[in-house]
Amino acid sequence: MTLRNLARRVLPLLLAIPLTFSLAVSAAAETALPEDWGDIETRARGQTVYWNAWGGDAATNRYIAWVAGRVAQRHGVEVIHVKLDDTAAAVSRVIAEKSAGNLAEGAIDLVWINGENFAAMKRHDLLFGPFAQRLPNFSLTAPDDNPEMLTDFTLPTEGFEAPWGKAQLTFYYDAARVDEPPRDMQALLDWAKSHPGRFTYPLVPDFLGSTFLKQALLELVEDPTVLAEPATDHDVAAVTAPLWDYLDALHPHLWRQGRHFPTSGPELKQLMGDGELSLAFTFNPSEPAAAVADYQLPPSTRSYVLDGGTLGNVHFVAIPFNARHKAGAMVLANFLLSPEAQARKQDIAVWGDPTVLDMDRLDAAARALFTGEDGNPARLPPQALEKLLPEPHPSWMEALEAAWLARYAEG
Repeated sequence: MTLRNLARRVLPLLLAIPLTFSLAVSAAAETALPEDWGDIETRARGQTVYWNAWGGDAATNRYIAWVAGRVAQRHGVEVIHVKLDDTAAAVSRVIAEKSAGNLAEGAIDLVWINGENFAAMKRHDLLFGPFAQRLPNFSLTAPDDNPEMLTDFTLPTEGFEAPWGKAQLTFYYDAARVDEPPRDMQALLDWAKSHPGRFTYPLVPDFLGSTFLKQALLELVEDPTVLAEPATDHDVAAVTAPLWDYLDALHPHLWRQGRHFPTSGPELKQLMGDGELSLAFTFNPSEPAAAVADYQLPPSTRSYVLDGGTLGNVHFVAIPFNARHKAGAMVLANFLLSPEAQARKQDIAVWGDPTVLDMDRLDAAARALFTGEDGNPARLPPQALEKLLPEPHPSWMEALEAAWLARYAEG
């Protein structure tokens, strides 16, 4: 089965799992760990944590390798990065294990997850927890002052996820080719018509491609507030009709006339670096600046957000209910929230993924780890990212992906 088909089939499989059975499993698993954090660290020593995380970006992979080295050195925990093309593959693995009666020896100890995958797993108690509030470094996110640390696509995380990075849809362009980039979705359509083949978006259900659909829908829908509610509460076809009209008009003017799409964000960035595109977007506001610094994009690259704001969220890590090495997974999740790990992650020379830590919660030495402005013209100032649009309810992403695949998928 291809990953595209897998992504379309994961959620129906989840819905078939008996809820009462999974509740009993979750409650039993939660009592397995000691309450004292020092005891958890002691139990974690010598464990091997299999961290299932997206592996499609070299900078991200290098960062995770660095994390693995630090966690091994400090805590005696081995971390193995299981590289994923799609988080749905990890979800499918947990489903299969539970169906086979594997309730305590799961192959996945930690997973990078959010959105519809988290919503479905949480709904059916396929996650261990709550654990986030037990992590000593979790308080550094100041969750009472930053509610996004406790919410995933409108849903309360209730401690079943620990935050570790931020994201916001950010557009970027080659200023040597583009004088004035489009500032809203209608302007983007007009720009694409005037510059055929110079823009595209990743193939759905790639996360970045699906995010583009949500961004467009937020601008085009008659009443955006309906997107905060479950899609099943509304006439999905009627609500999303403006989006399909928009894409029908846009596709003929895309790269390769919309007959083919790049498979991922990194491929989209490569098309920009190769000069095939003049305008693109990312879900990491620092990525264009990092790519310029790494000579992947030209120095004439500039970043911006749409005038009405762009989608943003927090990404998390979670522990499956049947993880074999829960203590090690918690130690790893806690390290990911350390000032050392967060500062390195935010460095554009490393990855450029924004921190989830609240600077007011850090002492002077910890704050000093975070670098200031570096003069990179492709980097957006923090105030440019203040127009943040909330993610729709995860059911809308499911509905959009299914409809897009039915309308536009090849074959």
